[in-house]
Amino acid sequence: MINNLGFKGTSRYQEALSGMVGAALALAFGELVASATNKTNSLVLAVGEFIVDVTPGDVVRTSIETLGNSQKIVLLSSITILSILFGGFLGVLSRRHSDLSYALFILFGVFGGWTLNRDPLTSTTAALSLSVMATLIGLSAFVFLNNVLDQPASTNFEDPKHRYADRRQFLSWATGISVAAGTMTGAGRFLLKDDTVQSIREKIVLPIVEEKTSLENSISATTDLSSSATTTLPDETDFLTFSEMNEIKGISPYITPNKDFYRIDTALRVPTIEPAEWSLTLDGLVENPYELSYEEILEMDLTKKDVTLTCVSNEIGGPLVGNAVWTGIPLSEIISKSKPLPEAQQLMCHSVDGFTAGFPIENIFDGRTALLAVGMNGRPLPVIHGFPARLVVAGLYGYVSAVKWIKRIEICTWDGNDGYWIPRGWSKKAPIKISSRIDVPKERKINSGINAIAGVAWAPLSGVKTVEVSFDSGPWEECNLGVSLSGESWTQWAYKWDAVPGKYEIKVRAIDNNGVVQSSNIASPAPNGAQGYHQISVRVV
Repeated sequence: MINNLGFKGTSRYQEALSGMVGAALALAFGELVASATNKTNSLVLAVGEFIVDVTPGDVVRTSIETLGNSQKIVLLSSITILSILFGGFLGVLSRRHSDLSYALFILFGVFGGWTLNRDPLTSTTAALSLSVMATLIGLSAFVFLNNVLDQPASTNFEDPKHRYADRRQFLSWATGISVAAGTMTGAGRFLLKDDTVQSIREKIVLPIVEEKTSLENSISATTDLSSSATTTLPDETDFLTFSEMNEIKGISPYITPNKDFYRIDTALRVPTIEPAEWSLTLDGLVENPYELSYEEILEMDLTKKDVTLTCVSNEIGGPLVGNAVWTGIPLSEIISKSKPLPEAQQLMCHSVDGFTAGFPIENIFDGRTALLAVGMNGRPLPVIHGFPARLVVAGLYGYVSAVKWIKRIEICTWDGNDGYWIPRGWSKKAPIKISSRIDVPKERKINSGINAIAGVAWAPLSGVKTVEVSFDSGPWEECNLGVSLSGESWTQWAYKWDAVPGKYEIKVRAIDNNGVVQSSNIASPAPNGAQGYHQISVRVV
């Protein structure tokens, strides 16, 4: 019997299912092998990284602004779903053009292998082996299910009982193979949670660094603000202590806890690197190229610096900014040891995952904090924040400086050498702009009486001198500032507001210690950072 849905009692959904199951099995096998060996990326991640690399910078920026860290989950989920749907298309096609369908399935596997071979963490042999095996396994399941569809249990095609028996047989096999694919994926996810590197990290004790400030005695990086009540602010404009600021419910703490620190990078799979197998190479336009091990770094004279980092994609008032105490070795020290040549102009920094970022060599000798960091808030770097080592450079947006999982610093010329984001439309020089943010009140409807308006402000390198708020575009009112231990870190601020019923537009601006006023001109993050005043609407009842 040939019905209007397919051949020999088959339906379109059965035809599609055979290809979808084959594609799912191929992807699942790739996940399992990648997770079990930790020597290769999965096919889904490889395709994802390829898409990220070829996507225009404006599109990437929009996705970051819209989805934040969820963009990676959305991307990988979309790749998986579209791959399986493509398998379904091939399944339907195979009932009429089987050779073409199988050839396209193989071609799709070749594409996956090609993207996998682009991954710097995957060898050509591993990429070829994984793609071939995954393709053959998926194709075998695809062909097998098609053969099941072609072998009815009875020649009596008109008998519904036999037709349903045939369908049950097919579905049994399809379900069984799907369960196998799901099991492979689950096993891969389990193996991916290998805690080897995390266990090594937790056992590392950073050397004691002599404090040049009273930071650790003044503030805790794990302060819980969730149960705090609004403090009574002083009437005069003066500095508030950390404890006074932390009594303001909802204000960002001076030190951002590690778990709350923003993360923006191109890594779809976080590199896991054992310190014993890691080293930093310093080469390029130098007289003395050399390598530096993790153990050698820990034996050096480390320093601690509180530095605010922010992403260039951060919108005015956005969350992609944080302040931390970084432990590391000054870049000026390790770069000087390499003896840069006179023509040296730029540090081009390479991550293990292929990401690159560059900034002027003069920035490590002009007095700002520029560290090869191994610690964050008193602990070894979290894996997601670059363990075992990363760069921290005060006053520069992260896309040109904050390289995580760093493996090489190449000294080079300025012209002809661009980091990852520069060809994608972002500015090559990326000084962080003066900015401020209103954290409190979080609610847009508050009761009349004494209320706190509070938040954070930052003016890289020079530091914040003044923060002011304005109501309904009226005169600027000076705020109380919190203690800030360096011009490289943000400053908490607060304003005591005796609010009367009404609707208000509240905006904030910062002024640095050089007298430079935060710009009121509105600019989007591209190509060199957002600017403008953060403004909120509040109704007082």
